Amino acid sequence: MTAKQKVIIMRCDDYDPAKIEGIIKEGMQELGVKPSGRVLLKPNTVIAHPDIFPHAFTRKEVLDGVLGATRALAGEMTELAVGERSGITIPTRYCFKQAGYPKIIRKHRARTHYFDETRQVPVSLQQDQSLRNNIFVPKPVADADFLINLPKFKAHPWCRLTLSLKNFIGIQDDRHRLVDHNLFLEHKIADLQEVIQPKFIAVDAITAGQKMMLTPTPFHMGAIVMGTNSCAVDTVGCHMVNIQPADVIHLRLTAERGFGPMDLEEIEVTGDFPLDEMQARTRDFKFCMENIDTYFRNSGNLRCTVGTFPEKHSPDYCWGGCPGALQEAMHILKAYYPNIYQDIQKVRYVVGNVTQPLELDDDEKVIFAGDCTSYSGPLGDQAVSIASSYRTTGKVDEKKTKSNDMVLKTIKTLLAAYFRKNRRYVHAKGCPVSVGDHVHYLSVMGKIKNVNFDPRLVFSVNLSYWTMRLKRFVNHCLT
Repeated sequence: MTAKQKVIIMRCDDYDPAKIEGIIKEGMQELGVKPSGRVLLKPNTVIAHPDIFPHAFTRKEVLDGVLGATRALAGEMTELAVGERSGITIPTRYCFKQAGYPKIIRKHRARTHYFDETRQVPVSLQQDQSLRNNIFVPKPVADADFLINLPKFKAHPWCRLTLSLKNFIGIQDDRHRLVDHNLFLEHKIADLQEVIQPKFIAVDAITAGQKMMLTPTPFHMGAIVMGTNSCAVDTVGCHMVNIQPADVIHLRLTAERGFGPMDLEEIEVTGDFPLDEMQARTRDFKFCMENIDTYFRNSGNLRCTVGTFPEKHSPDYCWGGCPGALQEAMHILKAYYPNIYQDIQKVRYVVGNVTQPLELDDDEKVIFAGDCTSYSGPLGDQAVSIASSYRTTGKVDEKKTKSNDMVLKTIKTLLAAYFRKNRRYVHAKGCPVSVGDHVHYLSVMGKIKNVNFDPRLVFSVNLSYWTMRLKRFVNHCLT
């Protein structure tokens, strides 16, 4: 008989590093985990700021506890490192600083790998279901002997839930991150599991995040979840918040490829926090899996029109692309400007193939979003033709990706928007259009302040950016 995968749920009501270290030690010992070789810790630091984005990232106290436990229990360890690539092209070193990581990393004599500064290498994918033959990841990931995955327990507006499997999106740099980050996002997450399997997982579920993944609403869950198999951990995570694992598509796809179980009967759940007690606690845990035309229907001056999409497996909606990026962008703007839905000028957001005429107010601007969007018809008193330039995944060459550099994208997007600001519409190109680009287009077309130039961000982010560019140049010259 095949042994069941074990997942441990432990009580942890506050961010006490010493207590967390003790829990992690117990978990590693129960699971028979002994870190060795090149050990790499991968937290979720998609975005971080103690005031603006306080619940989006794996907390420093969890990183502290896991590093301490790893040092204490490791065998012959040749390197102890922490690595990540933050989201929306913000330099990872900026997010690490805002998360309080550098002091913790120095305390444990660990190394830092900013994946946006290291060389990217191809890894061959062998499974028949893979989207492509190769996928690019940072060299420290490809070279790692022992990966420790440290996700943040969060709901996700594109994938329903982000735990161990979804955390792998952060092992790619900007050039490759948005490849297949569209109708194929769930498939891409499954592909990434071929790169490397974690040998220990510890989920920060002390304060979990509801609804959004960049600007989540906090939910006190009071737990740390541990395991050695991503599918098993994510399956238990689903049951912790009363959803069916099969409803998390990337979990289902990954399990179908043989990476682990998706049936609770095949998993041994242990620890001092019973699953049924957790389920009772999370009965009101909130998700956000609403189409944007419904989600923004009564929000104020932003209205959405959603058409059809070009892939057979998801013709009605693009869960991994532009619609979700719009939601995240609006929530970022709301974090800075609480009255954004009333202050923004009237904007109609159009995505997909739309065949019906758009009924607009006289002062309503239009953003046609994404390469797959098409529309031919009246726009007020003028006729407009927007053509689709969508390319399916087989026509996208991962070896010839375009730069997603933060400054270059900002300049390009702002110029495209400003040249159209006095016109009725703009066509935002991309597959997907990133969250950052959405912020730019909404700021210009909606005539609101651009948060990227907020004094709390502009200097420190740009200092981190230029440091990142210098370090990347040096690293690429030396390797």
